[in-house]
Amino acid sequence: MNSFYKNLLFWTIIIIIMVLLFNFFSRPRPTISERNYSDFISAVENNQVLEVETKGRSITWKDTHGKRFKTYAPEDPEMIKIIREKKIVIHAKKEEDSPLWQNILIQWFPMIILIGVWIFFMRQVQIGGGKALSFGKSRAKVLTKDQSKVTFDNVAGVEEAKEEVQEIIEFLRDPKKFTKLGGRIPKGILLIGAPGTGKTLLAKAIAGEADVPFFSISGSDFVEMFVGVGASRVRDLFLQGKRNAPCIIFIDEIDAVGRHRGAGLGGGHDEREQTLNQLLVEMDGFESNEGVILIAATNRPDVLDPALLRPGRFDRQIVIPIPDVKGREEILKVHTKRTPLADDVDLSLLARGTPGFTGADLENMVNEAALLAARLGKDRIDMSDFEQAKDKVLMGVERKSMIIPYEERRITAYHEAGHTLVAKMIPGTDPIHKVTIIPRGRALGITQQLPLDEKHTYPKDYLMNNITVMMGGRVAEELVLHMQTTGAGNDIERSTELARKMVCEWGMSEKLGPLTFGKKEEEIFLGREFARHRDYSEETARLIDSEVRSIVTQGYEKAKEIIQQNMEILHRLANTLLEKEVLDGRQIDQIIRGEAV
Repeated sequence: MNSFYKNLLFWTIIIIIMVLLFNFFSRPRPTISERNYSDFISAVENNQVLEVETKGRSITWKDTHGKRFKTYAPEDPEMIKIIREKKIVIHAKKEEDSPLWQNILIQWFPMIILIGVWIFFMRQVQIGGGKALSFGKSRAKVLTKDQSKVTFDNVAGVEEAKEEVQEIIEFLRDPKKFTKLGGRIPKGILLIGAPGTGKTLLAKAIAGEADVPFFSISGSDFVEMFVGVGASRVRDLFLQGKRNAPCIIFIDEIDAVGRHRGAGLGGGHDEREQTLNQLLVEMDGFESNEGVILIAATNRPDVLDPALLRPGRFDRQIVIPIPDVKGREEILKVHTKRTPLADDVDLSLLARGTPGFTGADLENMVNEAALLAARLGKDRIDMSDFEQAKDKVLMGVERKSMIIPYEERRITAYHEAGHTLVAKMIPGTDPIHKVTIIPRGRALGITQQLPLDEKHTYPKDYLMNNITVMMGGRVAEELVLHMQTTGAGNDIERSTELARKMVCEWGMSEKLGPLTFGKKEEEIFLGREFARHRDYSEETARLIDSEVRSIVTQGYEKAKEIIQQNMEILHRLANTLLEKEVLDGRQIDQIIRGEAV
């Protein structure tokens, strides 16, 4: 029987006892009216009393009508004489004390209840882990090698990061190998990477590989509503670490407590800053933490306090990148290890067709493919399942049940055909993967481009081509349908944002030159809305707006020229889309060449 059921049984018994006692002491007694002594004497003299019952100085008497009355009698020697003369029946009873058990119950039972409640409360306090008065204790979870089933075999696509943390594990197993040459182990390792790249998974693998205690906690677990709790939990966490040294402490999402101090309105958040100050002292203060290695993960290294990132605290910053094509293939092998695959599945082809996918995206794609195959009653996952799963991850779920009027479908078809035609006619753009006018997610139609390989830098021509492709949908609507619709809203928004970055961040404006405008300083309590403040004049602001408008307009005019020169192809693309609803890259090439699809 666990503690919950024991406590439930204990309180059930207490409640039952209290109900029984209440019922016992609140039993209805026969109602007896009280009269004064003069009334009693008068009733006796007037022959209105039939019998008398005495108990000490208390007299209960019954009149001729059968009613009973009660009175208190003083010391009166003549009273018994008068009663005897009237020949009234006398019942004399000895005045008894209350039973011993009743006295004990009345006097001691409330005290026993209070003692029981106090003992129960103190037991809950000693258990800790979120109970009363334990909020100053660390909530770190301790993982052993047996508990963690994740190893480095489950981590793929981040080989350099694995080598870095492998060195930490080797040091914990054999410190003399490194210290004999005067080296020291890094005190802290910061894992930096975009969401879904595998930072937490790598930490779980470290816990699975290391033969030392592994303490895991989230950055948000430190700060509570009580003042000083965060700093107290940091102290307790490192105290546990010292007791179990050598050990590893992992803090996930450290930006929750490690943000830059002194920012925001009013000087910042004092409680969070006290927690950060205590963390800084524990990592590199007067007391040494030999054998305690701190590993933290974040996707926001730009907001961390500089004191946290200096050598002596986080000595190493390991970047967990978005996997390349080889890394994606290795990740797919890990996620399909226990998945039955059909003979036509080519993981290298899937890896090439998923640029920009993180490890979480790939795991989600494999899971969606497995669910789709199971829904269709298959015993193996084939390539078509992976293709549909990839489209679902990239473009959203198909909403085939959505009823769209023919006119709206025609507008969508020409809009997507405009994107497709411009993308195919401009050299150097990313290849078209798929075009659909079936609503997916929040879009009525989608033109999906997938790059052939990874891109780490983007030339100005490439960015201009992207703006031109995004303008293709609006241009097609205007030239063919002679109207403007809200369908181009997202295209215009993305084009304007990209053009503004080209001017303000990347110095790609001939008039303004290689300068940046608008310093980024994200305040903790103001967020991204107020992150950029103007450090330029009104005249410069007008020039920026003019250049942004010029870049977007240039793309618009180029798209217009392309579509005007290839109007027949545009009509073929739109009509085929209305007929088939979905076109892939091979079918689009056939339409452009004038071949039947």
